[in-house]
Formats: sequence, structure tokens, C-alpha cells
Amino acid sequence: MKNLFLLLFVILLAIIPLFLQGNAEFAGADGQAKGMIGELAPNYEPWFSSFWEPPSGEIESLLFSLQAAIGAVFIGYVIGFGRARKKYQSKD
Repeated sequence: MKNLFLLLFVILLAIIPLFLQGNAEFAGADGQAKGMIGELAPNYEPWFSSFWEPPSGEIESLLFSLQAAIGAVFIGYVIGFGRARKKYQSKD
């Protein structure tokens, strides 16, 4: 029951802002930082540029989601391995 409540709470946290700010533009921090740098130092030239730009925003989101999923699997594996090692070491 507690897990179901937490799951519903997380879903509400994700959905409610979309309804409260229906026409808002949810831009990333990279674009905002680029704009601020342009305002504060108009002569600034970036010292690095991407070697590959994704063809669309959807592919960029897909790659970001894939990166997050791989990280979550890795963290889950490490936590699970640690718990299993602790569980089986205490039985010996």
C-alpha cells in the first residue's frame, strides 16, 4: 500500500506542473546559460564545440533517457550486489 501511494505521488509530481503551466516552455539549463553568457559577455567565444549534434530533439531526449537508464541499472546492480554480499556473509 505504501509503495502504491509513493508511486501515485511521483506520478502527480510529474503531471501537475504540466497542467499548472500549460503553455510554458520547459527549456534546459544549457540554453539559459548560453543566453546569460551572451548578455554578460557579448565578446565571449566558446572554447569547445560538440563534435556531433543530434539530428533532432527527440533523438537527443532518447539518448539522455538511455544514459539515465544505464546509470539506474548500474546503481541498482551495485546496491543489489552490496546487499546480497552482506546477506550471505552474515550467514557464514
